[in-house]
Amino acid sequence: MSPSMNKKGFSLIEVLVALVILSIAILATAGLMVTTTKNNSFGNNMTEAATLAQDKIEELLVTDWGGITNNNDVVQVQGSQGISFNRNWNVADAGLLKTITVTVHWNDGIDHTISTVSSMYQLRWREIKD
Repeated sequence: MSPSMNKKGFSLIEVLVALVILSIAILATAGLMVTTTKNNSFGNNMTEAATLAQDKIEELLVTDWGGITNNNDVVQVQGSQGISFNRNWNVADAGLLKTITVTVHWNDGIDHTISTVSSMYQLRWREIKD
């Protein structure tokens, strides 16, 4: 064997192929990070919307029985995105039973909606108030 054939190391082609493979892997990871960030943001907004709906139901639980009526409001959440949540509630009155549906809408580039339904009995409501 000649001395020039005995050298160890990588050729330029091998290094370039390795760099191409590494670049593809890094680009795939960057795309995954964007998707993960969007999903985390959506999860945060979904949690906020569910909390706003539950807050309204709890607020209506301590309202006088006759004061539980249909209405709506807009809640501005202070955060990195500053999203506005539109919250409305509909009350179906069946005498001793009121069924409340709270719906929260928001837009973070896509329209989203979440609804929560709760029922209140007038007899139980009196027990809580007394």
